[in-house]
Amino acid sequence: MGSALLSEFGTEIVIPICAVIGIVFSLVQWYLVSLVKLSPEQGGCSPRNNKNNGFNESLVEEEEGINDQNVVVKCAEIQNAISEGATSFLFTEYQYVGIFMVAFAVLIFVFLGSVEGFSTKSQPCTYNKEKMCKPALATAIFSTISFLLGAVTSVVSGFLGMKIATYANARTTLEARKGVGKAFITAFRSGAVMGFLLAANGLLVLYITINLFKLYYGDDWEGLFEAITGYGLGGSSMALFGRVGGGIYTKAADVGADLVGKVERNIPEDDPRNPAVIADNVGDNVGDIAGMGSDLFGSYAESSCAALVVASISSFGIDHDFTAMCYPLLISSMGILVCLITTLFATDFFEIKAVKEIEPALKHQLIISTALMTVGIAIVTWTCLPSSFTIFNFGTQKVVKNWQLFLCVAIGLWAGLIIGFVTEYYTSNAYSPVQDVADSCRTGAATNVIFGLALGYKSVIIPIFAIAVAIFVSFTFAAMYGIAVAALGMLSTIATGLAIDAYGPISDNAGGIAEMAGMSHRIRERTDALDAAGNTTAAIGKGFAIGSAALVSLALFGAFVSRASISTVDVLTPEVFIGLIVGAMLPYWFSAMTMKSVGSAALKMVEEVRRQFNTIPGLMEGLAKPDYATCVKISTDASIKEMIPPGALVMLTPLIVGIFFGVETLSGVLAGALVSGVQIAISASNTGGAWDNAKKYIEAGASEHARTLGPKGSEPHKAAVIGDTIGDPLKDTSGPSLNILIKLMAVESLVFAPFFATHGGILFKIF
Repeated sequence: MGSALLSEFGTEIVIPICAVIGIVFSLVQWYLVSLVKLSPEQGGCSPRNNKNNGFNESLVEEEEGINDQNVVVKCAEIQNAISEGATSFLFTEYQYVGIFMVAFAVLIFVFLGSVEGFSTKSQPCTYNKEKMCKPALATAIFSTISFLLGAVTSVVSGFLGMKIATYANARTTLEARKGVGKAFITAFRSGAVMGFLLAANGLLVLYITINLFKLYYGDDWEGLFEAITGYGLGGSSMALFGRVGGGIYTKAADVGADLVGKVERNIPEDDPRNPAVIADNVGDNVGDIAGMGSDLFGSYAESSCAALVVASISSFGIDHDFTAMCYPLLISSMGILVCLITTLFATDFFEIKAVKEIEPALKHQLIISTALMTVGIAIVTWTCLPSSFTIFNFGTQKVVKNWQLFLCVAIGLWAGLIIGFVTEYYTSNAYSPVQDVADSCRTGAATNVIFGLALGYKSVIIPIFAIAVAIFVSFTFAAMYGIAVAALGMLSTIATGLAIDAYGPISDNAGGIAEMAGMSHRIRERTDALDAAGNTTAAIGKGFAIGSAALVSLALFGAFVSRASISTVDVLTPEVFIGLIVGAMLPYWFSAMTMKSVGSAALKMVEEVRRQFNTIPGLMEGLAKPDYATCVKISTDASIKEMIPPGALVMLTPLIVGIFFGVETLSGVLAGALVSGVQIAISASNTGGAWDNAKKYIEAGASEHARTLGPKGSEPHKAAVIGDTIGDPLKDTSGPSLNILIKLMAVESLVFAPFFATHGGILFKIF
């Protein structure tokens, strides 16, 4: 079989060092952002950047009013209002989520502890009855601990992301006065802070947890890594509430602001006269930043856990080869180094001097990180794996070569890039699909909606083929372990992906602050250009999240089937088929709940915004200040209340099905939810993204065709706004939340598999 070049001691050093490098790099990026001062005395940008972008500073100062202290003061005030609103919402949300976290932790302990009647005696191992493993009570205790660790890490990841985003938005606005290049660097560096903090923290906490658990488990790696799966469950359960709650918050405010402000009152987006404008900007941070951060952390944690569980019962675990066992963590470590180099291409090696260079710069981030990571995967594979080994494959051990595992990770990585570029093609207004949607606005909102829906359905085709090819190749080479590491390959450049994704909401906020601070039209043009590129990258980020969720949930499904001792999943048996058809229905039920929640919250917001315009004298004329706080409270209250039913649907379904119908029916539910959930998630996200960029295409008027549809306030523009409003809950609430649904149900089923296998299927046992 051979042995790896990297020793166990080397592995013990490499992983934490890479994680620490990621954390240090994120702090350096934060420091560089902090050099842009939010004070009247130093309202300009840092001396370090004054030479960039080829601008004549004195000329720019004269044109854009850089020395206007009032502008800086206004930007600081607006930023503080957004930061306070976002912090207040997250603390309120985390109070409710904290109660759930404790209750569910107790549930895990009780269910898993009861498998062997809370016995403290050693038990025969699940996959090798001749060996003795730690008691079920130990699995219950350590699964509960890892669940809480995953939940806390997820919450911290989302919160830190939100804080840096609200710290950077006004600074991006101020930098836009000196050129689009400087604003881009500030926004991108801020996104990188979030990306590297999340990737490094997730890796470090998981690695430390494994080493601490080893102190108790010793050579019982099967039990150790079964307990570690709670880490993924904790991460994803927090992500669900963060995504749903944040999505409802942001879209309630966005829809209310757009329908009354842009359509009824014909005032610009982010106009300070609009009472919902602060809530709208707060929503960008709690939904697209905190929610996305928790979401991708959950995917990373689950793909790592799925790979570790399968590896623990393969030759890596049987032979106690720690370096090979840590292969998933070493891939993530290499990813941090690769993303660090990639980030420098956007911020230091090249400079952006024109609006048209923004989107290519972001696309180059994806290409460069993927190309470098391919080399990185090869290095990790050849130094950390023996030339030949065995992988557990539903009861048998399959012989695998290290080059085959390299291909599994690489195909996941490149499938992610394909999904990203297909998503960009269907959601960027630089290409014909979105331009066709914009053109359909000539004849009103109805044709806009029809074209947008058709675009979303069509955009599913290539990503599904990419996922299918990745599944086939990786399963053929390395069974379920191959699929798990393919998912990890797709997420290996998570730091770059998150930096690109967080860049979007930061740029969006920067534009809103420019509008509210009364800055010049040229500044708003620059922030709009940053935002339009960010809109596409946000869609790319969602594509990555959905594609990786499909692979992750399939790997977790395979681990669940093995752990529940199911020999085959036969769809022709009634127990499995009813699960299959019900599981396929769940994404529709979930989408209905989240979309209606946005609609209900938006209805209250629209009524409040109308009330203020109608009852506050001088508001429309700009002589009176709107009541922003009431709109923030409406979004907060509605999102907290409305996030509970969809969350309960996802969390309770595996428990109810497993307890009452058994593991066969539950396997059908997981398969059905995976197959339908991926399709709906991709189409919903891309439809919403296309409608949003069709509106921006008309507003920007950058081409002759776009100018024939505009300007703002024209009938085609109003039709585009209506399409964008319909798409808001699709792309920012229902679509992104669905990927959490499919992977969360799978990891929850895996964690509770011992209980379901022992005590499940009550109804079938009775009848």
